Amino acid sequence: MHPADPCAKNYPFPRVRLGSASNRWQMVGVIALSEYDLGGLQERFAAWGYSPAHAARVLRAYYSAGTDPRRRRWPLPRGLAERLGASLTSVAARQVADDGTTKLLLRLGDGRAVESVLMPAYRGDRAAGCISSQVGCAMGCDFCATAKMGFERNLSVGEIVEQFLALRSEAHSRDRKLQTVVFMGMGEPMLNLDNVVKAVERIAANDLGGLGWRQVTVSTVGIVPGIEALAATGLGVNLAVSLHAPDDETRARLLPAGKRFKVGTILDAAQAYQSAFGRPVSIQYCLLREVNDSHAQAQELAKLLSGRKMHVNLLRYNPTGPSLRGETYAAASDKAADLFIAELRAHGIVAHFRRPRGPDIDAACGQLRQKTYKASSIEIRKTDFNT
Repeated sequence: MHPADPCAKNYPFPRVRLGSASNRWQMVGVIALSEYDLGGLQERFAAWGYSPAHAARVLRAYYSAGTDPRRRRWPLPRGLAERLGASLTSVAARQVADDGTTKLLLRLGDGRAVESVLMPAYRGDRAAGCISSQVGCAMGCDFCATAKMGFERNLSVGEIVEQFLALRSEAHSRDRKLQTVVFMGMGEPMLNLDNVVKAVERIAANDLGGLGWRQVTVSTVGIVPGIEALAATGLGVNLAVSLHAPDDETRARLLPAGKRFKVGTILDAAQAYQSAFGRPVSIQYCLLREVNDSHAQAQELAKLLSGRKMHVNLLRYNPTGPSLRGETYAAASDKAADLFIAELRAHGIVAHFRRPRGPDIDAACGQLRQKTYKASSIEIRKTDFNT
């Protein structure tokens, strides 16, 4: 199935911005290639009276360069190229950290915005990208900046794909190759799984984005049905679980989703996923001072993960101010962090500290969006959308 006609009343973006060189809003007849897979574009071309055979070549060219199709000299029938130049996103702000991390704020067609981050790898020619799946987030994680925004809507397939293209272009401008992508930006990917899966299919497929399935990681706070549904797709992408506590009581205080899905249930679902695809699941654990960083909690986590062959990524907390519950969290002390990882390793758990990226540009997800909205003199339109 292809997305609804841009001219139709039920299309979620009744107006599309044409190209980076134009600020004009146009109506009709111009589509965003990011919203189409091969079958959908073939149907669209046929509906317009053009041969569906053009679709594969158009998509290959679009994903190979990520540029406005109207600026390419394609052997296409008269009038077809002019219908292919729409974009669902535009870069509204950019921040570059001292370590080379680049955060992009992408404006959407309804005035809302999401963040994407490009992180340079240790190798000088590689980079990793962090992509958002929703505008805001409904999970309410107490130490997360995005949670303070609440949930606004899901991103469309094309809006997710265009983040990938924007990050790849940014990497290319820095003589780097975008090597991996993680869905760890704004939102809970499992609550927009249909669109995330379709976007991954386009990003990873050899004949489209070409990134590769095992270069993609999808993260979740532990939505068990989502983990099971992702496994059922058979994509074999990497899975990361944001655990952040070894016991249900502490976890429920930090992540409201913990009240629904117990730690043991989440780890069992993650184990099933790991067994299905043979790829270690990553356990994300943000160390918070005197909340989840004790020696006893390290022992409990090690016991939970014993024999599971999962990898633990320990994160340094990025300050985000008072939380939703009015708490002010702090990063674990260096001593506590060192003791925590030592305890995990003593029990045979593979554990690493994830290197903090861009601390000087508000590394916490959601902060660039908040600052830009406050500083902007442009009124952000709040239109009703289906999610």
